[in-house]
Amino acid sequence: MTTTIEPAPIEIDPQVIQDDGSSFADFTDELNSFTTSITGSISKYPFENGRRYHAFKSGSYPLPNDELEAERMNVVHHMLKKALGDKLFLAPHRNFHKVLDVGTGTGIWAIEMGDAFPQAEILGNDLSPIQPSWVPPNVRFEVDDFESQWAFSTPFDLVFLRTLCFSVADWPKLVEQVYSNVRPGGWVEFQDLDLQYYSEDGSFNESSATAQWLKILLDSSRNAGRDPCPGPKIEGWVRQAGFQNVVHQKYKLPIGPWAKDKRQKDIGLFNLVQALDGLEGFSMRLFTNVLNWRPEEVEIMCAKVRAELKSKSTHAMYDLHVVYAQKPE
Repeated sequence: MTTTIEPAPIEIDPQVIQDDGSSFADFTDELNSFTTSITGSISKYPFENGRRYHAFKSGSYPLPNDELEAERMNVVHHMLKKALGDKLFLAPHRNFHKVLDVGTGTGIWAIEMGDAFPQAEILGNDLSPIQPSWVPPNVRFEVDDFESQWAFSTPFDLVFLRTLCFSVADWPKLVEQVYSNVRPGGWVEFQDLDLQYYSEDGSFNESSATAQWLKILLDSSRNAGRDPCPGPKIEGWVRQAGFQNVVHQKYKLPIGPWAKDKRQKDIGLFNLVQALDGLEGFSMRLFTNVLNWRPEEVEIMCAKVRAELKSKSTHAMYDLHVVYAQKPE
């Protein structure tokens, strides 16, 4: 029986501890070389409160699909790759011929896989065609709802699913569809989050604006039928579907560059930037449509959270869960 591989505590940089009451500067400029601006726009997309959303299966996904969100998703890609030791995936299989990237987003993972495995056919699907048109010749994208019935003609060697929190109404059904579309001996890998913030030194205040915002965000998503914290549950769903050789690893994702370790500091930098850039996008549709907040109320809440996230005195983090497993031969 496989147990979760727990990461060690994150040591705080002494310079951060000594720097009381100050905040981290805006590090966005440092990340320009790591982000890609997706410029394609389709006029039929619905707009709400200045943000653009998916037109296909409208309302099934609460986050935007505009250029700001595309840039944030690319920052998340680099953050998670950094957390995994600059690896795109952890499953041990390498002899790929056919790979599926479920909910591909900007397509950045699929594109990097296409470059790394030129012998493989990489397919990415998503609700919106926001992926770039210039891609490796072995990579293609299609518009599809992965919660609908899958109709692929042949099975895949690897099915990859990442950061689908807020996106899935029926996780066991999704995992069963994955199982049915992996070839015998093939692999599946989930990389997903538990978005409940915490701190190891008690610096994350449960009465803070950030904690209040997070509770509202997570509760609103659950009330809408979308689990925002699927990471810890994925291993159980994978085992229930019939996969074997299951490995479950957990990684800590600090929010802000407050860690002493250089790699964790870089991860925290990426995480702070994506959190600040995505704060309004995370909140606006859920808060206005589900809770009936006015847009200006959401903006005030986001301003308070933004100030707290930049504070050097708070050493918050959340967890990434990676589960990979093999379909029996």
